[in-house]
Amino acid sequence: PRDTCDNHTNQLDGTKEERELPRVIKASGSMPDDASLNSTTLSDASQDKEGSFAVPRSDSVAILETIPDLPVHSNGSPEPGQPVQNAVSDDDYLEKNIPPEAEELSFEVSYSEMVTEALKRKKLKKSDIKKEDHVLTKFIVQKTRFGLTEAGDLSAEDMKKIRHLSLIELTAFFDAFGIQLKRNKTEKVKGRDNGIFGVPLTVLLDSDRKKDPGVKVPLVLQKFFEKVEESGLESEGIFRLSGCTAKVKQYREELDAKFNADKFKWDKMCHREAAVMLKAFFRELPTSLFPVEYIPAFISLMERGPHVKVQFQALHLMVMALPDANRDTAEALMTFFSKVIANESKNRMSLWNISTVMAPNLFFSRSKHSDYEELLLANTAAHIIRLMLKYQKILWKVPSFLITQVRRMNEATMLLKKQLPSVRKLLRRRTLERETASPKTSKVLQKSPSARRMSDVPEGVIRVHAPLLSKVSMAIQLNSQTKAKDILAKFQYENSHGSSECIKIQNQRLYEIGGNIGEHCLDPDAYILDVYRINPQAEWVIKPQPSS
Repeated sequence: PRDTCDNHTNQLDGTKEERELPRVIKASGSMPDDASLNSTTLSDASQDKEGSFAVPRSDSVAILETIPDLPVHSNGSPEPGQPVQNAVSDDDYLEKNIPPEAEELSFEVSYSEMVTEALKRKKLKKSDIKKEDHVLTKFIVQKTRFGLTEAGDLSAEDMKKIRHLSLIELTAFFDAFGIQLKRNKTEKVKGRDNGIFGVPLTVLLDSDRKKDPGVKVPLVLQKFFEKVEESGLESEGIFRLSGCTAKVKQYREELDAKFNADKFKWDKMCHREAAVMLKAFFRELPTSLFPVEYIPAFISLMERGPHVKVQFQALHLMVMALPDANRDTAEALMTFFSKVIANESKNRMSLWNISTVMAPNLFFSRSKHSDYEELLLANTAAHIIRLMLKYQKILWKVPSFLITQVRRMNEATMLLKKQLPSVRKLLRRRTLERETASPKTSKVLQKSPSARRMSDVPEGVIRVHAPLLSKVSMAIQLNSQTKAKDILAKFQYENSHGSSECIKIQNQRLYEIGGNIGEHCLDPDAYILDVYRINPQAEWVIKPQPSS
């Protein structure tokens, strides 16, 4: 099967010159000088049918330090027992002494506050984005007392709060620059309910978790990673190959029909087809992996020429606001691309090359745009992917200021739960006092719903117990004229089977028991409704009056 992959012609997208060496397509026409985000642009001739764009010459960007290769588990995490090189510990990048070429990055202070303060003092660094194509700042994250927290370490409820807080923070961040973060409406595409391509990530994960409950990255995507890693990491132009169209079409159909039943034969697929289908997988999602509706705000931000630190902060908040499925998939994808870039000397896929080729597949909009808008979208998306690849070791760490806010929200919730019973009791007492003091109190008491549930007795009705009488219990509807002696008379009537019973009634009184008053013997002429309003939960008992 592998011979089949090696025998067919390697097809690089673009012209003959591009197959020999990726080149930069210079901008022409009447494009504004200050609008371009970098020195390269894209033309229709350089775009293949899969949405990939021409890649700039590899000598036009500085080669970053080699990113080490490491075995990755099927769920995107390093294999247990293997020496983890790329997934470094905090001490590897949390340093006290900052080198001259590096810059300190704080997670303790809100990004929007930092930017607002810098703009007020006019101390916000600016730099030309074209120069940043050659070098990206190295960040040293400040050590914190509690260390750094991975997004996957938090509970689902806490991550939900992190997403909401991140979106609020991102809005405030852009607002500091006078940029309105409005989510432009994008064309909605209903995803498929089954198969592989065109199926939402959440649907794929729900299906995969029937096989592996702990999976965070779609299994088919992990298989694509594995096929490329088997023999394609050193293949020249691996993500610019078009592959054999007939084989790609055949494999796609078979994957849709057989993958979920574990009947697809992976050994017959080679790394070229896997790379092509990996791009198609992301391009055919109902919505792009990253929110393309935020791109206009990023374009406006980059046109102001801020330092790469500001760009990273905006990107960091956007990543924290992603749904869990998108963020976990993005993290696994960036880890995979780091392996490809580590073999750049052989596959000629540099940091910028990967970013340019993959950007149209990870940021896409099905809405219609002008050529100039498409150019800005492509360049900005490529720059964002490059920042993700460069700073992926710290991009998935949750900023400390967001965790602090979540902790305060949780503490407030716990405090509210503790105080809720006493607050309810206080409010109920205040309501009763108000009704008692009001001269226009309605004849029927407006009893609170909670009190009604506790007693299971209708409003304005009391249950009177007479344990020493033959009629031991009776429900009595109160009105404004009901007195204690009226209740005694009702029991006397019900128990009038002999003179002895009548004597017992005459020697007994009505008592109110409960609440803060303890036990209270009512005067026969006392109006029961007035007493009832003060303590609706009291018990009513007829029993002998103590001798004086």
